[in-house]
Amino acid sequence: MTPLAELLADRIRRFGPMTFADFMRECLYHPVHGYYSKTESKRFADYYTSVDVHPIFARLLARQFTEMWENLGRPTDFALVEAGAGVGRFASQVLDFCEARLPSFYDALKYVAVERSALRREQAAMQSNRHAASRHFTASAEVPAHISVGCLFSNELLDALPVHRVVIDGGAMKEIFVSFRDGRFADVMAPLSTCAISEYFAAQEIVLREGQHAEAGLEACDWISEIGCRLERGYVLAIDYGHAAAELFDERHMRGTLLAYLNHRASEEFYASPGEQDLTAHVNFTALQTWGKRAGLETEGSASQTAFLMALGQGNEFADLYDEGQTEAERTKARLQLKTLIYPEGMGERFQALIQRKGDVSGRLTGLGGI
Repeated sequence: MTPLAELLADRIRRFGPMTFADFMRECLYHPVHGYYSKTESKRFADYYTSVDVHPIFARLLARQFTEMWENLGRPTDFALVEAGAGVGRFASQVLDFCEARLPSFYDALKYVAVERSALRREQAAMQSNRHAASRHFTASAEVPAHISVGCLFSNELLDALPVHRVVIDGGAMKEIFVSFRDGRFADVMAPLSTCAISEYFAAQEIVLREGQHAEAGLEACDWISEIGCRLERGYVLAIDYGHAAAELFDERHMRGTLLAYLNHRASEEFYASPGEQDLTAHVNFTALQTWGKRAGLETEGSASQTAFLMALGQGNEFADLYDEGQTEAERTKARLQLKTLIYPEGMGERFQALIQRKGDVSGRLTGLGGI
């Protein structure tokens, strides 16, 4: 029993079974014992993201952010808000590149790194200290209440938002709660904890099959709704792994998509070592578009990470991949790292980029195939 497991077991003994969304939230975001309160070295032992592969990911995204700024009329102040910023590696890479290669955009840029974990928020501030000293960087625990003009960006954040688990049993949708008995956590079925779950599936015209397990990403819906309300004019760019609803809930996903990650191994052992392993569920891009539209966000388009990065890099034949003075061996290594990001058998086809917009915006985006 981990320290968090003891706390959760006591809570269940006192108040009864808890929703899986509550369990997942505590496992990931508990301020002391949650997975994301751990040092970054713990994460590297379990998984890595596109940001960790090579700075080219941030550099190409910086070019896309610059084009967004131009489409918005080159405002004097452009807020780039990164939700789930971690230790600030992506922020530092974007700011360094913009300062060196995109000075006009850098002058307008105000980067806000949003991170729940106090430890990682402090590390992000340290990583971008030079830029913070010149008004270009702020570390925050929350997305700003109002974003006048800019872009809200997230990379592998939405897959880690808590989800409710459901199953069709005897033709009825039931929720899977977390119980604790005989010294271990276990599934227990009960009526839905909220009517928002049935509304989630109905709004997307999804009918689950008998015996099918699925996840309802209510928190992701709340998140995109809140972003839509806070953003006055600009873009929302989310990069994550997931599918449209029709594919996410098809016959190939009878067990759902929820997975636990520990030591680079995926499993369905959701209750093993609470607080010590990552928990993720595939992102429902249809839900993001549906609930985003309710909050005033229109879908600009979507693309696989392969297509998105290829479109952004082809303009200068991926010159941003290399640093000045690199040896041929270093340049070869950089090309191999790029392949990890764009090849289908790597991250390229597993990840999707979804861009939504709000307000008066003109011009197409290169990452989506715009010219």
